[in-house]
Amino acid sequence: MITIDGSQGEGGGQVIRTSLALSMITGKAFEVRNVRGRRKNAGLARQHLTCVLAAKKICGAEVVGAQLKSSHIKFEPGTIVPGEYHFPIGTAGSTSLVAQTVLPALLTCETASQVTVEGGTHNRMAPPFDFLKLTYLPLLNQMGPTVEATLDSYGFYPAGGGKISLQIQPGQRWKGLKLLERGTAKPFVKAIVSDLPETIGERECSTICRKANWPRKDSEVVTVEKPRGPGNVVLIQLASKEVTEVFSGVGEVGIRAEQVARKVLKAARNYLGAEVPVGPHLADQLMLPAAIAAMKGEATVFKTMALTQHSQTHVDIISRFLDVKIETKESGDSNVEVQISP
Repeated sequence: MITIDGSQGEGGGQVIRTSLALSMITGKAFEVRNVRGRRKNAGLARQHLTCVLAAKKICGAEVVGAQLKSSHIKFEPGTIVPGEYHFPIGTAGSTSLVAQTVLPALLTCETASQVTVEGGTHNRMAPPFDFLKLTYLPLLNQMGPTVEATLDSYGFYPAGGGKISLQIQPGQRWKGLKLLERGTAKPFVKAIVSDLPETIGERECSTICRKANWPRKDSEVVTVEKPRGPGNVVLIQLASKEVTEVFSGVGEVGIRAEQVARKVLKAARNYLGAEVPVGPHLADQLMLPAAIAAMKGEATVFKTMALTQHSQTHVDIISRFLDVKIETKESGDSNVEVQISP
């Protein structure tokens, strides 16, 4: 039994999600004490409980502590069973994070699966659906599997009501990635508004294009049809030869559209200034599939910005479950080269 302190590192849901994914893959049981110990509302929230219950269903695990606000869980995995799964979060919690919890396990099966998750599709502090579809999955598909994602309906906080679907075809052989140069990145700006004036999205796109000196034609405003509730997100897509990075900001009550737009542009500019192909959030997301590839004998190497505390926590949890080598070395200007190998 692997024992993990849930308050270590960034002390959030990452510890639970990664532990669940790796436990299913390796067959190693684990327990987490002080679940989400560094969060204001510690313990399992609805989104994290959905991850636990989804993993339990997929592999027939024996679980202790699978209830809201639980601060201690034990998870003993069984055999992963591919198939058709439906996981409703019940709140506006992140559908992307639930999907990424169960995806690695289903990718190690012999046959295809289909997963539907209901909840929030564009959340604060979580990758939006656009990141999943445009950034994460294309790289995952280069590694061997084939995963197609569909946005069936939008879901914003607090109403939720969003739905995403994943068609999962495991690869017969995993390959590593080599992402060391970015080259020119072509920008595109998209603002999405749900049950709110379209002018909010127009102001966000105008602010970003004007400040970045990007053509206004390389932007669009999407108005959600049949909205489940109010919501707004603005996205900057930066497409280069190997990677399409996505940076996002979610509108909030009392925060001007221009302020939301400037914050997203600042993150995009930091990435462009670093001259690396992999942004800080993608670096975190790539570590788990890269570790699976390393487990199967394939190395991955990529350049990114300084590792976040989230990523450093991820490295520690992966090392608890897998006998793989994760090396990092600075490559100048606080950039980092990460290599994950057998």
